[in-house]
Amino acid sequence: MLHFHILTLFPEMVMQGLNTSILGRAVKNGHIFIEAVNIRDYTLDKHGKVDDYPYGGGAGMLMQAQPVFDAYQSIVDRVGRERASRVIYLTPQGKTFCQEMAQEMAGESDLIFLCGHYEGIDERVLEEIVTDEVSIGDYVLTGGELPAMVMADAIARLVPGVLHNGESSQTESFEDGLLEYPQYSRPEIWHEKRVPEILLSGDHAKVDAWRREQALLRTKERRPDLYEKYRERQF
Repeated sequence: MLHFHILTLFPEMVMQGLNTSILGRAVKNGHIFIEAVNIRDYTLDKHGKVDDYPYGGGAGMLMQAQPVFDAYQSIVDRVGRERASRVIYLTPQGKTFCQEMAQEMAGESDLIFLCGHYEGIDERVLEEIVTDEVSIGDYVLTGGELPAMVMADAIARLVPGVLHNGESSQTESFEDGLLEYPQYSRPEIWHEKRVPEILLSGDHAKVDAWRREQALLRTKERRPDLYEKYRERQF
């Protein structure tokens, strides 16, 4: 089982988003575990304050080191330092998240996601606990909760038992470096558009070949950067 521990100021946001659909079912079936640890619960400030002005001036507030570290330590105390060794800080400055990274992280037993807010987090605690800095794209969000949810969803899908169909995660976009081929369902004709005849043939070898060709064409047209990387791996 893969355990997701999410350090956040907004635990309700995280749990509402991740306890539905496929992930919610996976939690109920014991394939994954998800918890949101409220950083605010660990502040020593009697008013529940977790932020302060940054030294040197500047706009905005900065999350303080103490509540972040103590929230992290609460996880370590429960699961052990060895299991709680992977701490992912969601930041635009991090390495861009991709399917290959999701596959690698799906092999862990525990993942801790640290969600920043305001102008970020005191650098000292980041140096103390963070092992991975990860971004989900070149844009700025109001906090790390949405990126954490995106990553948890992508990673959880690769955990055995999470998806009903064992082939689902093997045939989707990016699994072999290509985008997914187009797919069709009933009826055979909709708005005068027909399902490609090859898909109605019953010839599985021809269907597989058609799908492969379509995946190549779609990747070349829509994501030439991925297509070039795929071609490089073939030689």
